[in-house]
Amino acid sequence: MFKFALFLLITLSLVMFILPIFYTVSPYELDPNKILLAPSFEHIFGTDRLGRDIFARVLQGGQTSLIIGFLAASFSSLLGLIIGITAGYFKGYVDKTITVIIDLFLTFPTFFLLLALVSYIEANALILIVVISITGWMGMSRMIRSESFAIGNKPFIKILKITNVSKTKIILKYFAPLLAPIFLISFSFGVAGAILAESGLSFLGLGVNPPNMSWGSLLSDGKAVIDIAWWLSFFPGLMIFIITFCLIQISDYLQNLANKKEVVKS
Repeated sequence: MFKFALFLLITLSLVMFILPIFYTVSPYELDPNKILLAPSFEHIFGTDRLGRDIFARVLQGGQTSLIIGFLAASFSSLLGLIIGITAGYFKGYVDKTITVIIDLFLTFPTFFLLLALVSYIEANALILIVVISITGWMGMSRMIRSESFAIGNKPFIKILKITNVSKTKIILKYFAPLLAPIFLISFSFGVAGAILAESGLSFLGLGVNPPNMSWGSLLSDGKAVIDIAWWLSFFPGLMIFIITFCLIQISDYLQNLANKKEVVKS
């Protein structure tokens, strides 16, 4: 399943960015003679209420959703990694302060915190990346903090500290490789979470604004006519499902692999 999920994820991602070069139908072109056409050979995903080609719009919206998902997950994962290592390595008051900050952020449900932030800001792709990054680092930092404590108590780390090896060298050379599996697991989950967060906000009208589009905004466009034109919401929803399913399968595989290595070591 891992190989299939990875292949499908890479293939769909490439399709979203490469196929528009060859599929030259504009996602913005209006045609009053082609309003709400069902999927056909001419329009394989059908058309919307303004006669626009859904397939072209799914490709364009996919680029936005994937860029926001991967960049937001990258920034939030790096932030969580830095904060988690800092807490686990230095311990003491630094750890207590960081733990209080993490607990404060976790007090608020993540999605409602997202809603609170974007409701006062005119959202665009950059704003969504920043907002989702700010609200998505806590889980990563908790896991990294816990593992950093365990690594910091290993005898060879204590020897390195006694011999006055620089903190930067210890963290980069010894902590980072040991924390890589956790980082990759959390990152793959983070991408899925970021795509779902963006889709949810755009569905509610608080995310990507017209004329820009994402899978979430395309879902929102179709909800008013879902009873007579199922394809408007079905295809962007299907893309969200496939991408998040692949990411979760990849994350589960990485987690199982990490667990097996821990069993072998013990």
